[in-house]
Amino acid sequence: MSQTQRIGIVMYGVTGRMGLNQHLIRSIKAIRDQGGVRLSDGSRLIPDPILVGRGAERMAALAAQHGGLRWSTDLGAALADPNDSVFFDAATTQMRPGLILKAIAAGKHIFCEKPSATNLPEAIEIWRAADAAGVRHGVVQDKLWLPGLLKLKMLIDSGFFGRILSVRGEFGYWVFEGDLQPAQRPSWNYRAEDGGGIILDMLCHWRYVIDNLFGEVQSVSCLGATHIPRRWDEQGKPYDATADDAAYATFQLASGVIAHFNSSWAVRVRRDDLLTLQVDGTHGSAVAGLRGCRTQSRVNTPKPVWNPDLPQPIAFMDGWQEVPDTVIYENAFKAQWELFLRHVVEGGKFRWNLREGAKGVQLVEAGLRSWKERRWIDLEPLPA
Repeated sequence: MSQTQRIGIVMYGVTGRMGLNQHLIRSIKAIRDQGGVRLSDGSRLIPDPILVGRGAERMAALAAQHGGLRWSTDLGAALADPNDSVFFDAATTQMRPGLILKAIAAGKHIFCEKPSATNLPEAIEIWRAADAAGVRHGVVQDKLWLPGLLKLKMLIDSGFFGRILSVRGEFGYWVFEGDLQPAQRPSWNYRAEDGGGIILDMLCHWRYVIDNLFGEVQSVSCLGATHIPRRWDEQGKPYDATADDAAYATFQLASGVIAHFNSSWAVRVRRDDLLTLQVDGTHGSAVAGLRGCRTQSRVNTPKPVWNPDLPQPIAFMDGWQEVPDTVIYENAFKAQWELFLRHVVEGGKFRWNLREGAKGVQLVEAGLRSWKERRWIDLEPLPA
């Protein structure tokens, strides 16, 4: 039997939707249930989380529900415990930089949700503080481990596309206003004063997706909108939506690829998935969703002829082939958690760090500035 070692993790913000479902249940609890993370020497690393939040009764019930985990309502005491070496944050973005600086001061390694901050100076501050303290750090960039995007990456690496020309991303769905039906997202998402807005939320995602798959973003043109100006909160009370609920952004990449992403919480879905990426190249195209990916090669491309006076004779949706599942795909959040925990113990490079998080915030600020000033904004390289 292989040896095991424990790693203590202070988990803050796990009472929220993402923190609970994706990070606690489908990542940390799943890693514990499988017997830990296998390290290079064959031993197993077992995460031992302590759940930290407000309300003793609530935290005790949550900890008991998920296997008798440790819990606390005292974040300061949790950070002071030398037996827990990692701090994870999935609370509100506005609080994140301050919490991370406290955790760094306590000597903790850092793993956090994105965005890492609401503005670039704070995102750079926590990145530099972590580097200066010598702690290891990472930012959640989950979409890179989605099955659909992993299949897309395989196609890119194989040379399937030839020269990639363009990327078209469609993301979003209709979020109910809250009057006739309860909204499926929290109301703070639609209040700028509380850190809401789809540009802040989604352009961080698009930065790491684009940078890792297609090439570094060099400039952006972005138009935001608040399509639904009035919504109803969790108590059924109306409120003014002060944050953007849609963004239409075009990106120029260092590779020469042009990428355009529509992001909206005010769109009804008529596509294969809530997120689809169409990649067009000289030798083939692909459309990837969260899990699936379909391709059309150069030799299988139909030859349309424009004639609006006749019904379309080509069934365009039929000319695509599904990329098969050749491996078992893990939950995307769990996959990155395992990589980060190995990094904490074994060292080495970890690309998806606070510097990458700062690049996401940089794109957010550039997108907001582009919208405000109605022009293209160039992105300056961040320090190495």
